[in-house]
Amino acid sequence: MKILIAADMEGITGVVNWDHVSAEHAEYSRFRRLMTGDVNAAIRGAFEGGAAEVIVTDGHGAGRNLLIEELDPRARLNSGGPSSFAMVEGVDSGLDAAMFVGYHARTGARQAILSHTWSGRRVAGVWLNGAEVGEIGLNAAVCGHFEVPVIMISGDQTACAEATELLGEVETAIVKRATSRMAAECLSPEVAQEVIHAAATRAVRRLSAGEVPPPFLVQSPITVTTEFRHPEMADRATLLPGTHRPGDSQVGYTAADVPSAYRAFQAMVALAME
Repeated sequence: MKILIAADMEGITGVVNWDHVSAEHAEYSRFRRLMTGDVNAAIRGAFEGGAAEVIVTDGHGAGRNLLIEELDPRARLNSGGPSSFAMVEGVDSGLDAAMFVGYHARTGARQAILSHTWSGRRVAGVWLNGAEVGEIGLNAAVCGHFEVPVIMISGDQTACAEATELLGEVETAIVKRATSRMAAECLSPEVAQEVIHAAATRAVRRLSAGEVPPPFLVQSPITVTTEFRHPEMADRATLLPGTHRPGDSQVGYTAADVPSAYRAFQAMVALAME
């Protein structure tokens, strides 16, 4: 079995503040190491559960966060960007399943550490065919296009609940319980990583037994609608050919499939940059 571990940073053990995930801040180096530890726990669990191959994709920011010198040598790492499939690069390489490690809840969620969708400064909401999604839904939809089920997620309790509501009974590893957007009761790294390891092991064993939820499928054609924080951001996003403007700060794009819609969304957000 070939497994993709798609890693983000806001849902990593101990993270509760933007300082922890911003490369410009002194705290960032500590949390890069914790991120690598959480990912290694998932790698160990995947192999213990029966995986033959594991690919890791660094999906936070510019994709240069994981410490490759400390990464489990059995895994390969997709690092840097931009890349075709961004946070789930490698999804088109013949996978059996994906795991989301260090994920966070969508923008607007309460009791959710650093909740946002793609860009907290630019994006106020995202919808696929009228259903609101966050990064969990966006990336799961890309996986679904390639018939890849998401089988496990780690993060706070709200991110894990968002995943199970959308995807079904995936394995969850709750590493912190958010009490606000920037406060949480956190497990120690040692305990949190054991929780991740156990969830990843169970997930792959369930995959082998055919007991995981099906891939997340979105019916074609796909309309992705993005609400921006300010109308001038929407003005810039509409420079992408093929867009339409359903609202003052909203920009929509209709595509034949999820990968095309996903790339259009990324392009709109990039154009909206101040």
